[in-house]
Amino acid sequence: MVPRPPSAETEIGDELAAVRPALAARYARALPGARAAVLTRLWRALAYEPLPWVTGRERVRDGLVLRLCDGRALSGPAADPYATAAYVSEVRLGGARYADPARLTAALAVPHGEAFAAELAHSVASLALSRASRPAPAEHHPNGWPATDWEWEQRVVDGHPFHPNCRSRPGFSVAEQLAYGPEHGPLVELRLLPAPESECVVSGVWPDEFRAGRDLLVPVHPWQARHVLKRAGEGAGLVAHPLMSLRTLALPHGPHVKTALSARLTSSVRDISVGSVAASAALSDFAGELAARTDGLLCFTRTLGAAAAGTPDLAALWRESPRAYAEPGEQVLPVAALATTAWPDSPAWTARFARLALTAGLRLLELGVALEAHGQNLLVVLSASGAPLRLVYRDLADIRVSPARLRRHGVPVPELPERNLTDDPVALRRKLFGSLVAGALAGTAGSGPALRAAVATALEDLPDSPDVRALREEPWPAKALTLMRLSPGRAGDLWTGLPNPVRGG
Repeated sequence: MVPRPPSAETEIGDELAAVRPALAARYARALPGARAAVLTRLWRALAYEPLPWVTGRERVRDGLVLRLCDGRALSGPAADPYATAAYVSEVRLGGARYADPARLTAALAVPHGEAFAAELAHSVASLALSRASRPAPAEHHPNGWPATDWEWEQRVVDGHPFHPNCRSRPGFSVAEQLAYGPEHGPLVELRLLPAPESECVVSGVWPDEFRAGRDLLVPVHPWQARHVLKRAGEGAGLVAHPLMSLRTLALPHGPHVKTALSARLTSSVRDISVGSVAASAALSDFAGELAARTDGLLCFTRTLGAAAAGTPDLAALWRESPRAYAEPGEQVLPVAALATTAWPDSPAWTARFARLALTAGLRLLELGVALEAHGQNLLVVLSASGAPLRLVYRDLADIRVSPARLRRHGVPVPELPERNLTDDPVALRRKLFGSLVAGALAGTAGSGPALRAAVATALEDLPDSPDVRALREEPWPAKALTLMRLSPGRAGDLWTGLPNPVRGG
């Protein structure tokens, strides 16, 4: 008898019945679709990641068979590594059928699988909750566009398009998910906690309105204030709209604020390191120099000010709103939100967007900067007719910079943390291609054939270079997200190579 993982579906259902009973029936109806969505993401990982207990993969007429190290076989449909629709409703392990990704993972009985199965169960339940309570659209422009930038962000209900933990939020109750999750459409009241400026690391200019005498008033997420700092009732309130990352929020008609949130969301604990605060002003200045070299294709949101009170648990960063880079009549939205529109249904539109994104990303890579251009960090500015005009990038903390490439192009090397610096072309390409091609563009295209068409068309106009040849000829890198969750003792990213659909095409 296969042990069943903790029933997160039941637990969240019971909590929901207590705090928002009107959603209980919608949640129950959303569960089968949520299981299929997470199972599809898991099947992608099983089919393509270098999992040590998968000893062979065999394509068969009706799908794919995986050979496991214990002699069992796992079979399912043919796997498209770039598909975003839920096309896997069940797989077979031995003689049993599995529609529940958590139960399948438990049945695989692999090292660290029990903890991962619990995460998957929570991801399914939280995804069903997100789908059940998606709010009705707020006020829209006549053409159907959201009236605000934050509403574009709240359209992204399903989270990461390829991570099985797309909606896993351990440590958040149902009430907290409803109160803080952007897809639920809430207003969040941040706490403003005082911290002596003399004890803070400060970068840039801290806003005067968030000072009190010799103290900085640091915006703190209410979850962080309650569960980590144990200061839930302290400090004045500041109302803001949560964005895709949950810990970053938009002030009404004002800047965005990135708060510390010491909880694991998807894979990582979302804090703000003291080092990243110290480097934020230098990165922001550096980004201004980079933008000037892209001929208007790419803009960067400036970091206005950042502070850490000696710990990642109490830190915040003020950032320009991306709407500062949109003219009247234009819209700026995260690339992840494009999947909620009809534009990617047009191959010509998707090809034009891919050309814009690859031209900008590869130009910076040639200069020596690899962006982490996934669908959350990368935004697109659209004309009134929906044509992609230019890009906006936010959150420079995880870019990779090649000093050798910068010097070759006469660009001064900024003073950055060591972790941001590398001359390794493999590491640089992994950062950009893994986030932009196998991430943002794949999530927009929605399938391998659509992605191939868009990228192949874009490559026709790109000048030849070693990076472009790698994009044409080599497997496309992607983070091995499931392997990383099953490797708790290993630090840093793990990678896999996905089939390159344009190679030989």
